[in-house]
Amino acid sequence: MTDQLVATRARIHDVDALRGFALLGIFIVNITFMSSGYPGNLVTDPAFDSSLDDLVRALSSVFVDMKFYLLFSFLFGYSFTLQMTSAARAGAAFEPRMLRRIVGLFVLGVLHIVFLYSGDVLTTYALACLVLFWMRGVGDRTALRVAAALYGFVLLGLLASGLLMDMSAVLPSTAEAQDNGRQATAALLGGWSDVIGDHLAGLPLLVLQAITLQGPTALAMFLLGMVAGRRKLLARVRGDEPILRRIQWIGFPIGLAGSLIYTIGGGTGNALPVAVSVLTAPLLAAAYVATLLRVMHSPRTGWLRAALAPAGRIALTNYLGQSAIGLLLFTGIGFGVAGRLSPLATLAVALLVFAAQLAVSAVWLRHYRYGPAEWLLRWITNARRPAWRAVESRTA
Repeated sequence: MTDQLVATRARIHDVDALRGFALLGIFIVNITFMSSGYPGNLVTDPAFDSSLDDLVRALSSVFVDMKFYLLFSFLFGYSFTLQMTSAARAGAAFEPRMLRRIVGLFVLGVLHIVFLYSGDVLTTYALACLVLFWMRGVGDRTALRVAAALYGFVLLGLLASGLLMDMSAVLPSTAEAQDNGRQATAALLGGWSDVIGDHLAGLPLLVLQAITLQGPTALAMFLLGMVAGRRKLLARVRGDEPILRRIQWIGFPIGLAGSLIYTIGGGTGNALPVAVSVLTAPLLAAAYVATLLRVMHSPRTGWLRAALAPAGRIALTNYLGQSAIGLLLFTGIGFGVAGRLSPLATLAVALLVFAAQLAVSAVWLRHYRYGPAEWLLRWITNARRPAWRAVESRTA
């Protein structure tokens, strides 16, 4: 019985640690948009065009861009099955709880867009989760086929755009994009009205991206995660399975080759390189997961799971916290350093903030059961105020 309890705890820590790792990658991407108005307009800031700046941007494009939200989405689907199991074990009705949770997640996402960061993923997740909720009873084969069809839809759309559309007629010229970047950066340096106005101005692009790319790929990963959760694939990991090595041997070469093509081809501004990244990024993300699982289950480096798991356990709080920190650092509401940091300095800030989140998350969870955002979402989900302090949970 003790061994089973230890194994259960290890399983939870594996999922939490992977989620914490995904948070780091997501923040490295998001902070580039928080710190400057140029990336959102698909151009580089002319103030930072040195070889070192280009190298840092290229490394992020190869190793980070378009990979970590896939991992986060997969884990969302995996956790969906854990929530179903938890509701069944508690004898609670799953349907109303999950619907309230989806509504709560959507409202948090809307507030996030308006006040903190326009590149929100929570609203997209909430809407995709409605579909996942509706499909929760389908078989594994059906779920996998739908996931493949969603990916096929995205790839066909990108291929059609790249081969049949003249993107120069759709996208602004380089000079126009540079001017838009300057204006967007100036808006970041303004007050609340300027920042909120800039966030709302980006809504059409956010909706378009959610419909054509992020939404379908996230839902596909939700479905893959649901299948993996049903089969408890992360419940039996020891770290020495041959399949983990095979995933690395396949995922790294193909995934990195696709990332190089995506980067050399111009990144998000070109449909065909994006199609290559969409096709190969899941393999690279899988290779990251396999590597991290092997590292976390090694006696010498097992501490990494303990370091990452607390941040992943309160991932929603940390995700929103990253946006709040970005708002305070870069906009005129706070310190107003938008447009002043090089890509390397911006990366260093992301790593420092994430390191602080690891430490704060570990300390927080010694005293509280949930992060603030998780506590609020759980209140909405269960329609009753949950215990918050750790001492309450032991005495309740």
